[in-house]
Amino acid sequence: MTNTSSDALVSTQWLADHLDAPDVRVVDASYYMPAQNTNARAIYNTQHIPGAVFYDIDDIAADDSAPLPHMVPDAIKFSAKVRKLGLGDGVRIVVYGQTGSALAACRAWWMLRHFGHHDVAVLDGGLPKWLAENRAVTDTPTLPRERHFTARANSFLLREYDQVLANVKSHREQFVDARATERFTGQGNEPWGKAGHVPGSYNLPFDRLLNADGTFKDTDAIRTAFTDAGVSLDKPIVTSCGSGVTACVLALGAYIAGKKEVAVYDGSWAEWATTEGSPIDQGPA
Repeated sequence: MTNTSSDALVSTQWLADHLDAPDVRVVDASYYMPAQNTNARAIYNTQHIPGAVFYDIDDIAADDSAPLPHMVPDAIKFSAKVRKLGLGDGVRIVVYGQTGSALAACRAWWMLRHFGHHDVAVLDGGLPKWLAENRAVTDTPTLPRERHFTARANSFLLREYDQVLANVKSHREQFVDARATERFTGQGNEPWGKAGHVPGSYNLPFDRLLNADGTFKDTDAIRTAFTDAGVSLDKPIVTSCGSGVTACVLALGAYIAGKKEVAVYDGSWAEWATTEGSPIDQGPA
């Protein structure tokens, strides 16, 4: 069941009822890890929710000057990219993923909020739920009308390497890692080379916030997941993952649970593990 208590989620029924509304824009923000060998844009071209545009995080949400994947760009680049998709001031943006509510749909939600657009929500359950309910899809290209996007970056929602390094000593913010426990402890396969976690961090694998069908769990269950991981929703939180994508699932989950402003470590483990001198711990939190 969709968590109707949060403005960060919309149900498939809500979207179906508002699909033709002039102030609603739909976005397919799907992304697959390189090892999955799956082309999100090709799937979008085959079938997408009518009116949806494709949001490529490796294009829109990528800093070309950074050696890491899909880093936050500057406000000028982000604004230029999204306005060409018809995303901008005065519209409600609904973002979905081809594999449920997770991954890049949450990254797009967080990115839009970081740049000042707060009227944005994730489609709970994403395209799989939409298809399971026999709702319409199309392969007809969407031709968006360019719309002005006023970008106002909120630095509170973003953390960079030096800030995380300082936090290792100060412990001013709870640092929560969304990766699988095996990667966090250093026992599993680590695509970024060095294995382990940022010292002092907590581990809450992102999928613990989701139901089997890709929808988000209810508010109480999400709060329990954070509490069971040792994380207090009453204290400052920074989330991290492999490359800054599933960290946004935790940020959205915390938002649903009432923690409206959670920062994301943009470089995440990809940056931490590949930066010389980064302190690394292994084993449980």
